[in-house]
Amino acid sequence: MMLISEQGNLTKKLKYMDALRGRDILCFSHDWTGDPLSKTHLMRVLSRDNRILWINAIANRMPTTSTKDISRIYKKLKSFTEPVREVEPNIHVLSPLAIPAYGTSAVRRFNEIILRSQVKKAMRKLKFDKPVNMVFNPAAGLLAGNLGETQLVYYCVDEYTAFTGASKGLREIEEDLFERADLVIVSAERLLESKKKYNKNTFLIRHGTDWIHFRKALDEETKIPDEVAGLPKPVIGFHGLLADWVDFDLIKKTAEHFAAGSVVLIGKITVDAEKKIKILENIPNIHFLGRKAYAELPSYCKGFDVAINPFAINELTLAANPLKVREYLAAGLVTVSTDIPEVRILENCLVGIDHFDFIRQIEMALEYSKQPAEISDAIRHESWDSKIEELREIMIACDGKNG
Repeated sequence: MMLISEQGNLTKKLKYMDALRGRDILCFSHDWTGDPLSKTHLMRVLSRDNRILWINAIANRMPTTSTKDISRIYKKLKSFTEPVREVEPNIHVLSPLAIPAYGTSAVRRFNEIILRSQVKKAMRKLKFDKPVNMVFNPAAGLLAGNLGETQLVYYCVDEYTAFTGASKGLREIEEDLFERADLVIVSAERLLESKKKYNKNTFLIRHGTDWIHFRKALDEETKIPDEVAGLPKPVIGFHGLLADWVDFDLIKKTAEHFAAGSVVLIGKITVDAEKKIKILENIPNIHFLGRKAYAELPSYCKGFDVAINPFAINELTLAANPLKVREYLAAGLVTVSTDIPEVRILENCLVGIDHFDFIRQIEMALEYSKQPAEISDAIRHESWDSKIEELREIMIACDGKNG
């Protein structure tokens, strides 16, 4: 006769085998065509065993009259006319429309109705049944829990209400989402501290990295792009959004200090950063290379001598877990960051406590003794697969407590 403890272990094993496998999953996130973020990587892992309906961004801020925002509105309207499409095996994308404002109950109710109608239509088309709803976008709190879900997971990876231009009413929507969620996952210790008051089932899962992809920077056959290969050294590199949370004054000081070298900036300039970034104009050793395809990033990393994460220090960034830092490390690059709590725990990431120290840390990084392969190997265990395994274990544990 089986012992009770053995029965319990078997039950737990069976639950683990079923957790987030063979399910229909709703994912409210950013636009699928944007740069791959944590949500993209997590859903790609989950799509091996589940069907995903990825719902493109529901705006968290009011658009401006800038050319970029007008262009984005046009693209939204155009994509709204397109049917749900399968972009990768088991990943289907819906582009919904909503009013990017949440300040009044009437507007919130209107958005809730039209969004639910669009999502339910897509679910019927795909024959989605009793889905898990994984919300990465707080604005989706308007309809989360009203889509026939069996589980509601809020995966909070930023202090969303601290973004420039965050829509009025977003905080109220997000706080309600925290309280209603069956499970809340956060990506930074600071988020855990500030959000666990809303929901007892709040847990920390730090970001992973696409290690195999960025490790290509160390392959002999990976060629450094011509626009980087010929630049004066040292090449100090950055890839990611050039947004208003980046410390452009620090980049300016870095370029001036390493005047004989080069500062390479790869990424899209956001609307909110257009004025701030002007201080970098006419500095001859700063090179703006624009947005690059994700597939190309390892080759650009190969051309860097040191990588930087020059975030300004504010409410938003103190709660951030910069994905790019793990990507740099996976590419074998010693990395220098401003003093963001989540980078302090990372081996081979040097932290500058102020502008002067940041530049000093770059000088130290250029003399770093570890080989690129050793730096990369130290981050190998931080895969996105391992993060999904953490999520499965948490979901089973919570199910056991609630059961």
